[in-house]
Amino acid sequence: MKPFDDLVTEAEAADVSGWGFDWLAGRASEERPPWSYARLLAQRLARVASALDLDTGGGEVLDEVPRLPPRMCATEAWPPNARAARDRLGARGVQVVEVASGAALPFADASFALVTSRHPVRPDWAEIRRVLAPGGHYFAQHVGPASAFALIEHFLGPLPRERHLRDPQEEAAAARAAGLTVTDLCTARCRMVFHDVGAVVWILRKCVWWVPDFSARKYRNALLGLDRQMRQGVPFVAHSTRHLIEARR
Repeated sequence: MKPFDDLVTEAEAADVSGWGFDWLAGRASEERPPWSYARLLAQRLARVASALDLDTGGGEVLDEVPRLPPRMCATEAWPPNARAARDRLGARGVQVVEVASGAALPFADASFALVTSRHPVRPDWAEIRRVLAPGGHYFAQHVGPASAFALIEHFLGPLPRERHLRDPQEEAAAARAAGLTVTDLCTARCRMVFHDVGAVVWILRKCVWWVPDFSARKYRNALLGLDRQMRQGVPFVAHSTRHLIEARR
């Protein structure tokens, strides 16, 4: 294993744009939920004439789909990701729209047969229902409660209130309150393993909402503690949580 400072410097210089995680290969791993979201997404997109993908990131997940609908749109709030999504998806005829976080969707009522999202920031159920055509579906994989919190709390300390956010039952109730019928809800807890401290620095740079004030300099002591553990052959283990939700207008 490289020296601590070399690992940190390397991770600080690495690209974290888009929504790909190839840089972590050999450094960290995460189990996937049992339902295979990408496969299910491809099946649903192949059956509709219009669809909208929310919080598309750099368009990586959508670009894996072999057959897109004749009308395919996507939204993204972070400008670097929106640019990456346009570059990646534009040739496939996807309209990528940059939207401010929390703003209304810039589409007419009943515009889409399907609305999808992989890890939306904060689902706006009223807006989702509004842009869905009658009989249309919302299909998404959401981040669940206390996801990666073993890692987050290593830096921030106990977060008892935050541990209860993103509860799948509460999200399903909010969808129903907005007028949608929830037709499926599945949950999963997936093992995450970090083998070197560079992987930790990189993921905290990419997922900036995990430790909002993160910098390797500020949290050097916490990183050194992880580094000592990993050099003894003990990887750092956390767990992500996910839920698959489908709803119908």
